Amino acid sequence: MREGAAFSTLYVGVLLAVPGLLAWLTGQAFIFPSLGPTAFLLATVRDGEVTAPRRVIGGHGIGVVAGLVAYHAIAPEFGVSMTTAAPLLATAQFRVVASGVVAVVLTTGGMLATETVHPPACATTLIVSLGLLPSLVDGALIVVAVVVLVAVHELVLHGPAFSGSSRRRR
Repeated sequence: MREGAAFSTLYVGVLLAVPGLLAWLTGQAFIFPSLGPTAFLLATVRDGEVTAPRRVIGGHGIGVVAGLVAYHAIAPEFGVSMTTAAPLLATAQFRVVASGVVAVVLTTGGMLATETVHPPACATTLIVSLGLLPSLVDGALIVVAVVVLVAVHELVLHGPAFSGSSRRRR
């Protein structure tokens, strides 16, 4: 078994518990599928390039924007999503599929151009562009949830930023 596996296993639960609690308290989408792989990376890699806050938050932010742009440009019909059953070769379903493909292309290009590569963000862009969380409010909640997840991780990993500086002054 990998060294630290027990800690990582529990830690991923701690990380997801905070946005999960926010979701429960507010009834809003503060927990969604792509947050799981992000929490997994934070819990297992902890302090590395792949878990740098700029990459995690930036990647998901790009995913949200790309998903919103693709969905609203290509498949803006109310109520159409990949969870909706459709007849064979339905135009509306094709538009949702095209939205997903375009969103992943835009997300990949955006992450590579800004050096904010975070693979779980490709799942975020699909969640948005396939009509599962397609509104601007949904997108904002996704970004807030990612920021909360990263903030909890940074707090656990490095402690409060102010505590180290106040101790040095004494």
